[in-house]
Amino acid sequence: MQILEFVLQVLLGITSLLLTLLILLHKGRGGGLSDMFGGGMTSAMGSSGLAERNLNRFTVVLALVWFASIVALGLITKFQAI
Repeated sequence: MQILEFVLQVLLGITSLLLTLLILLHKGRGGGLSDMFGGGMTSAMGSSGLAERNLNRFTVVLALVWFASIVALGLITKFQAI
């Protein structure tokens, strides 16, 4: 059980960092960090909308993995105390 808990904690850490990065890459009202690092490429990719849709999909999937790891860690912690 300790190995599973360790794996979930590592997964939670990695997904937290990646989720933060993906959220910052989203195009906001003012462009955000995606314009700072991408420059002219974001305007070319953003015109089709495909890159933004893929970024949304990756963010949602990663958020679900993040949420599932938090729930699993909470359940493990709860049942270890009993």
